[in-house]
Amino acid sequence: MSEGGTASYESIPDGLVVPDLTLRAVANANELGFPFCVRPEIGRLLASLAAGLPAGSTVGETGTGTGAGLGWLVSAAGPDVSFVSYERDQARAAAAQQLFAGHQNVEVVHGDAAGLFDDRRFDLLVLDGGPGSGKGPGAVPVDPSSVLNPGGTITIDDFTPMVSWPPMFEGAVDDSRVHWVQHPDLHATEVRVAPDLAVVVGRYLPG
Repeated sequence: MSEGGTASYESIPDGLVVPDLTLRAVANANELGFPFCVRPEIGRLLASLAAGLPAGSTVGETGTGTGAGLGWLVSAAGPDVSFVSYERDQARAAAAQQLFAGHQNVEVVHGDAAGLFDDRRFDLLVLDGGPGSGKGPGAVPVDPSSVLNPGGTITIDDFTPMVSWPPMFEGAVDDSRVHWVQHPDLHATEVRVAPDLAVVVGRYLPG
């Protein structure tokens, strides 16, 4: 969930096509007073990843919000790609469920996102809020080998761009980012999508 992300859709750069699903999700976010929709810069990256998924792939997302990020993903992927997204806030989950009601390949679940990792494996896993990312004191990152199919991709968003090693955040080493970038089961890198925003993207390639 991106700081100021909902407001970022008020001034969309010329030439940037935002999916209708995402625009409707942002409108719902404004009605609910939810300021943390995924920013367009991240949305474009998610769309690029989703567009390359073969038929039969499964995508998981934590932190649906009102469905802005999910809108980028669903709009870019083929109709035979399935989606499961978890949102713990009831009002936001209900808004997203209504938004995607006509999409039989999309399931929005009201509940703690830890439930996303129960007996599921994904070809693309988007950690956008909630558990699994390892961000925050005491937070435990999810094990890629337990949630990704071989060759699957994981994204962890809303980092400040790295300018040194080790990466720092608020005066301390950013342990979450170090964990993902150096994970032995991932081929991972940080993608700077805006001057103030970066996403870690990793491909699960077990040895």
